[in-house]
Amino acid sequence: MALQSHLDNKALEELEKKYDSALNTRANGPLLGLVVYWAAIVFALYHLWTAGFGTPVDHVHMGIHLAGLFFFIFIGFPLVKNAQSLEYSGKSMWKPGNVPLYDWVIMIIAACAAIFLWFSWRGFTGFGLNIPEQALRQGNPTSVDVFFGSFLIIAVLEIARRTIGFVLPLIISVFMIYALFGPYMPAQILKHPGVNWQQFVNNMYFPSEGIFGVTLWVVSTVVFHFVLFGVVAQRMGLGQFFVDNAMIMAGRYTGGPAKVSVVSSAFFGTISGSSIANTVSTGSLTIPNMKKMGYPGHFAGGVEAAASAGGQITPPIMGAASFLMAEYLEVPYTTIVIAAIVPAMMHYIGVMSIVHFTAKRLNLPTYTREELPHLVNVWREGWFTIIPLVALLLVLFSGYSPNMAAFIGLSLCVVVGFCAFDKPATLLVPFALLGFIFWKASPYSGEGYTPTMAGALAALTILGTLHRNERQSFRDLFDSLHVGVQYALAVGAASAAVGIVVGVINTTGVGFRLGFMVTGGAADMAETIAPLLNWTSLEVFSQESLQQFLSLVLIAMACILMGAGLPTTALYIMLVAVATPALSQLGVPPLATHMFVLYYGVISEITPPVCASAYAAAGIAGSNPFRTGVSAFTLGLGKLMVPMVFVYAPTMLIVLPEHFTIASFLQVSLTCAVGVFVIATAVSGYFMTLLSGIWRWIMAIGGLLLVAPGLGSDLLALVFIGPVVLQQLAAMRKAGTA
Repeated sequence: MALQSHLDNKALEELEKKYDSALNTRANGPLLGLVVYWAAIVFALYHLWTAGFGTPVDHVHMGIHLAGLFFFIFIGFPLVKNAQSLEYSGKSMWKPGNVPLYDWVIMIIAACAAIFLWFSWRGFTGFGLNIPEQALRQGNPTSVDVFFGSFLIIAVLEIARRTIGFVLPLIISVFMIYALFGPYMPAQILKHPGVNWQQFVNNMYFPSEGIFGVTLWVVSTVVFHFVLFGVVAQRMGLGQFFVDNAMIMAGRYTGGPAKVSVVSSAFFGTISGSSIANTVSTGSLTIPNMKKMGYPGHFAGGVEAAASAGGQITPPIMGAASFLMAEYLEVPYTTIVIAAIVPAMMHYIGVMSIVHFTAKRLNLPTYTREELPHLVNVWREGWFTIIPLVALLLVLFSGYSPNMAAFIGLSLCVVVGFCAFDKPATLLVPFALLGFIFWKASPYSGEGYTPTMAGALAALTILGTLHRNERQSFRDLFDSLHVGVQYALAVGAASAAVGIVVGVINTTGVGFRLGFMVTGGAADMAETIAPLLNWTSLEVFSQESLQQFLSLVLIAMACILMGAGLPTTALYIMLVAVATPALSQLGVPPLATHMFVLYYGVISEITPPVCASAYAAAGIAGSNPFRTGVSAFTLGLGKLMVPMVFVYAPTMLIVLPEHFTIASFLQVSLTCAVGVFVIATAVSGYFMTLLSGIWRWIMAIGGLLLVAPGLGSDLLALVFIGPVVLQQLAAMRKAGTA
């Protein structure tokens, strides 16, 4: 039986185009296609340069980034996406380069609006205009500002609609209506004085609250670079290296093919913050292999989707929302990375456990020794691909900025994967990188590298240059950069559009109003329920405890329901504005609140009926999308419970000194892991032997009690689990006798 074992970049790109709408763009004419291709390369290199040598002032850099988004999206994404609009229809004066004239006009005006602040910042005189400097226009925009600002708002909503669908622009439109018609809101708590259109444009257009706010800044200075790193590193060979090592680690055990999917997705999640990219990249190998081994298609797709959904919460390179979280909380990104370690582990423990017991129950086959790669061969042929990731982590955890870490990681990807002595011209890159490293270590660079850091990075650069393995061509590098830019378009469009939501929240205070409504509604429900549970005399059923729990449930439900049509970043920004005031009243630490919203936002990616990762996996598996989504959701149940744990026991997040002790951390983390493991037996219907009927429910209750932080619940869990263990031992003995 021939198993697929190699990731082919061209085949992978075709799969990504098929299952990720961000890459499924309009066919352009030959000349325009060439212009767009090289424009994407220049766009990527501009961001790489700014990461290493300094970013221009915020309104300039964000203006350039946003203008680039308008160029690529209006040229690549049609007004209505269908098979006909994506095809090349030949030369036409009404569609230069296969792009309708109206898209050209909108794109040009929108790009001008994006960079207008740059040119008018110090004032502008000419063409019959006399525009004062921006400081004098703040709060009192000119008619030109209102025109460009109005056009920019509409254009930003349109690029969001074209790349990710109508749901986000629709929700943003509701926020805009709320800002403009505040006095007419039906509920008293939602009423506010409102703003006129001129003031609304002022708040949305001028830095630094609305479109040119923190969301676009973080995406244009950090997230974009890490998206590029993930794509280039994967195509350089790191993705294949991860899959091969996952095969070696997990392939020979029970449920081997499915466990390979989980482990390889966990590895790939360390360099990619995109669930769909993770699903397609690793799933293109693991899903066909699982099916060839006899695994049901919906189960194979569900395993890959559930494991890949962890990409956004797997350190060190998490999703875009994690970088925003660091900015909002004003903490180093490494703090978020450390806080995410244990919760991410719980997710993978849950998926791996359910895979293991399901494979046991279905008696699914595993790989034979002959089908597995050899450890020595894998490391001999691929050890060099891990050099960029090592360098990135070294810079990141030494206190340097994330964009500097991405610069070093990307530069070393080029050195390791594309530069060789038999191509002398390419050696300019490692020499230039060495020059940069030594310059950063000199006193002339301001805040630079320590001698130790410079020495380590120089050694990695030399090591990456000297390895004797095969390199790819620079055309492959340019192709990777082109794909990376395409991947970054959707998150860029979403971040610009969500800036409007941030502006409305800051202008109207609607976040606090909605947060109060959540806690108020939870308090009313708790007031009704608490008297019914007074007889227990347990603190957990007190009115205050019930209010906190119900507030968490309401926010979690909002995350999952709204996440059905929203990217995680947009969902995180909107709901954290509501959750922070609501949960801070109940004593929940801000970091735990932000992580709570992020995790439930990610869960929405594998929650039917709308679950993008599961649909991509179903496409590869040739299975029913809804059934694949149900399988993915079932396999990801561990992620569903863990956020509740770190809200009630923030010690799990490690980085909160007021909550962290070694004893409490070990007690909460270990019992949570065991609880997730126990719940996996209930979900899969197998432990030592088949679990059925009431025994599954008892194990589920025991697992939930173990997951719940607290010694009392852990001891109570043993009362539930003990009889099941005895029943399983008796069943095994009986089966052995038979």
